[in-house]
Amino acid sequence: MTEQRTEAKADSTIGSARNPGANGAAIRTQQLTRHYHMGSSLIRAVDGITLEVQAGEFLALLGASGSGKSSLLNLLAGLDRPTSGAVLVLGRELGRMSSFELSRHRNQTIGIVFQSFNLLPRMTVMENVELPLRLAEVPRSSRPSRVKEALERVGLGERLTHRPGELSGGEQQRVAIARAMVNRPRILLADEPTGNLDSNTGEEILRLISGINRPSSAEEPTTVLMVTHERGLAERYAGRIVTLADGRIERIEQAEK
Repeated sequence: MTEQRTEAKADSTIGSARNPGANGAAIRTQQLTRHYHMGSSLIRAVDGITLEVQAGEFLALLGASGSGKSSLLNLLAGLDRPTSGAVLVLGRELGRMSSFELSRHRNQTIGIVFQSFNLLPRMTVMENVELPLRLAEVPRSSRPSRVKEALERVGLGERLTHRPGELSGGEQQRVAIARAMVNRPRILLADEPTGNLDSNTGEEILRLISGINRPSSAEEPTTVLMVTHERGLAERYAGRIVTLADGRIERIEQAEK
């Protein structure tokens, strides 16, 4: 009985977060800044960014190293707090959330994929993907089917008992994507998801993320915001490209298909 009540509570929280904010925006920032001091210098990592990402959109963030791409992504994920301004995700302002609420936000509202995979080497593929479900207190009996569903979606349904060290780089990134999607988030944040992969494998990963953004089945689209250095990939898969420089938006353009 306790597990059933916990699952119902978690599903209720996830369900309420599925509604986009005003004007259909999944993500909205208003004069968002993140400044910090390094010695006597003031670093303006994010410096007054106002941006809307519509529900179901695939948006790419481009820019040189130090332009503010990853800093912005960390603010959207609730991994960092702004110096000033506001960031709203599915209508909720992250700056007003407690640490516990931000943790729930990261676990239930969004999925995050990193360049370095961040898989736990001593855990099997299945255990790595199951971890977000454990943190969300999903009942033990429901987890295996959810994990298998997520891994089959990325083409790794036969690798459940392997460990990360037994997989290729592309397979490890697929596991990371399955882990990010196992709680069925409405938003996927991807920070250089192809950075550690060769060009062919990177293309495969982008096709997979594109399929998550616009599934062929009756599933709802997943909003995707991807940081990348590769303009060619951004143009092929994203709908819009936002270029950053010195913590500010330099330009916004429709991707050339």
